[in-house]
Amino acid sequence: MTAHVNGTSETKSSSTRLIIISGRSGSGKTTALHVLEDIGYYCVDNLPVTLLPALALQLTLEADPPVTKIAVGIDARNNQSQLEKFAEALEALAPLDIGIDIIYLDADSKTLLKRFSETRRKHPGTGVNTSLSEAIEKERQLLDPIARAADLKIETSSLNLHDLRDLIQQRINTEREGMALLFKSFGFKYGIPIDADLVFDARCLPNPYWVPELRSQSGLDQGVKTFLSKESSVEEMQNDIVSYLENWLPKFAAANRSYMTVAIGCTGGHHRSVYLTEVLQRHFQEAFSNTQARHRDL
Repeated sequence: MTAHVNGTSETKSSSTRLIIISGRSGSGKTTALHVLEDIGYYCVDNLPVTLLPALALQLTLEADPPVTKIAVGIDARNNQSQLEKFAEALEALAPLDIGIDIIYLDADSKTLLKRFSETRRKHPGTGVNTSLSEAIEKERQLLDPIARAADLKIETSSLNLHDLRDLIQQRINTEREGMALLFKSFGFKYGIPIDADLVFDARCLPNPYWVPELRSQSGLDQGVKTFLSKESSVEEMQNDIVSYLENWLPKFAAANRSYMTVAIGCTGGHHRSVYLTEVLQRHFQEAFSNTQARHRDL
């Protein structure tokens, strides 16, 4: 567990966990809080930033019995002056023996516009002189201090409600020991994932797409696996990535990094990146107990 102080982190041995959920409106914050509530977290949504230390103090030290699993939603419904005090609020939590995780959810602006149009919900930042697109962009600026402090960023652009619930369960609902590691395949033609910590480009590798009988398959199918496993360049890149990660992932973990997302990209996100993502996930799952693979564009 880690507690954040002025943008740094230090190890905490506490069994008490505080999860701060933030992100732009429409990104899935409410869903994330509902998932945490379902698994036993004491959840508070739309808490003013300056009340965060008092809430933590009351629940962990003054409550009988103390609350050991707390989740708090903080977003742009706070006014700007409150959000600017986020770092101060984290510093005030330092004396408490609490493990803190900051989770930031986001989606691209086009997706957020579509979601609000489909649900016909009112964005909290819109008004007589502020359009929906302007409110979405302003919200990004307001929440930047929290986004920069986040331990984990989750991109929800391509996720439906059920996918998001599953992802929250996998990445957050764990009494984890060590760093949570996610390998994610994607297609460069659809953009680099906004939650990627490390990105590797597999577009230089032989492409099964140009083999007619493999075009409709994916990196999960045996035909594509057989094709790519026979290519020396694929094995060479795979070994290079493994060597890099074996060297550097323990260093990230030693620096109290709680989450790491390694993104593997090819052109469309169907063949090469999917194959490598699966191979890497299997390779590292023994070293990191919470290791997952997801395929964004499959």
